[in-house]
Amino acid sequence: MKDNSDLRGARVLVIDDSKTIRRSAETMLKKAGCEVCVAEDGFEALGKVVSFKPDLVFVDIMMPRLDGYHTCALIKSNPMLKHTPVVMLSSKDGLFDRAKGRLVGAQLYLSKPFTGEELLGAVRANLPEKAD
Repeated sequence: MKDNSDLRGARVLVIDDSKTIRRSAETMLKKAGCEVCVAEDGFEALGKVVSFKPDLVFVDIMMPRLDGYHTCALIKSNPMLKHTPVVMLSSKDGLFDRAKGRLVGAQLYLSKPFTGEELLGAVRANLPEKAD
């Protein structure tokens, strides 16, 4: 079994309108030692992102009220959060979606359904190196 202690204490915000996706991502991340906060959409997330101060944000592209692109752009426009890595989640695996995600500042793009390994790999790849 792999050692997941490298993710212990990492603060991750998961924004998705699907309860199933939120719950499965939260379970996988908590098992790896992450502190997890979840939000149903971009509006709910904007309040939480400032108070929770995540090390990484996963955001679904297709959400009601405020979609993932706008949510990512708003996070990146906040001076306190502009260096926070954002990973876009989408059931569409299009080149256009990936390009648009990059334009608003997303670091990575994960297609749904994702595996636990892909999810944890995205966290590992985007977390700043912690000095011991």
